[in-house]
Amino acid sequence: MVSFFSRKKYLIDLLEGFVDMHNHILPGIDDGAKTVYDSLQLIKGFSEFGVTNFIATPHIMHNYYDNTQETIQNSLSVLKEELLKNGLNDVYITAAAEHMIDSNFETILEEKQVMPMQKDHLLIEMSYLQRPINFDESIIAIAHNRFFPILAHPERYNFLHGRTRKYGEFKQQGIYFQLNMLSLSEFYNKEVQKIAFKLLEDGMIDFIGSDVHNLEQLNSLKKLTINKKTKELLLPIIENTVERFK
Repeated sequence: MVSFFSRKKYLIDLLEGFVDMHNHILPGIDDGAKTVYDSLQLIKGFSEFGVTNFIATPHIMHNYYDNTQETIQNSLSVLKEELLKNGLNDVYITAAAEHMIDSNFETILEEKQVMPMQKDHLLIEMSYLQRPINFDESIIAIAHNRFFPILAHPERYNFLHGRTRKYGEFKQQGIYFQLNMLSLSEFYNKEVQKIAFKLLEDGMIDFIGSDVHNLEQLNSLKKLTINKKTKELLLPIIENTVERFK
């Protein structure tokens, strides 16, 4: 988005060549893109501001989105075929997953059915309402299996908003934090935005991703403005994300 004649700075102006390591653009397997057409519209929208490299991360969530390596790879293959048919040859996309820490997580971890990114980084999430009873055990198991845990959107867990010291405890456990871009606005709510900026200012964010599910979210991302201070905080995180996941 051209902002030459405006004092407003758009987040997407920083994203040329970015690697989006958290999104739901694979078709038909979770609450993200429903069809291949939806996937293509999202990818074309990202390409407008220079993002053509993606790690797709559909949910693996027991009894809700019971995805497997097979279902995810099949969806990826369908999308890649359509990209070629539509002449989108400059798009590079691989697949991992966003793993819910639930009663089935440790089972699929031990059975080597998880979907890491870059072979050794595992994107995880948990309920927004309460910490899973097996959370600590799962983090230990992740390390035992030689993965680095990345907690998706730590700013969005409501039960942590009044207990911010817990974030420090998570970092001491060796957990990386991935910020959602839209959390820098009021898209989710003001409290999420507040926590997002606190984590950012406290230097606790390691990576950033879009977590885009649909065109509404992508369009909101295109409108997201930032000030100079936020830009300076984000630039090393964007660079770190690209370096780690390119």
